[in-house]
Amino acid sequence: MELDELRQMSADDLRVKERETRDEIFRLRLKLRTNQLDKSSALNGARRELARILTVINQKSAAPDGAVKAK
Repeated sequence: MELDELRQMSADDLRVKERETRDEIFRLRLKLRTNQLDKSSALNGARRELARILTVINQKSAAPDGAVKAK
């Protein structure tokens, strides 16, 4: 998901997306440990997406009106 799309989401939607991504990371780690994961890069991609989501959540909580400034 693109960063611009994440910035347009509400805080509640971001929390839901965060939970889904954390669940996905858990499933991918389980598959990795049981040698069922074909693309190990999928785990890194999910971790990066979680980092993006958390960054936007932190930016929205730090902004006084909940708006995130685009660079």
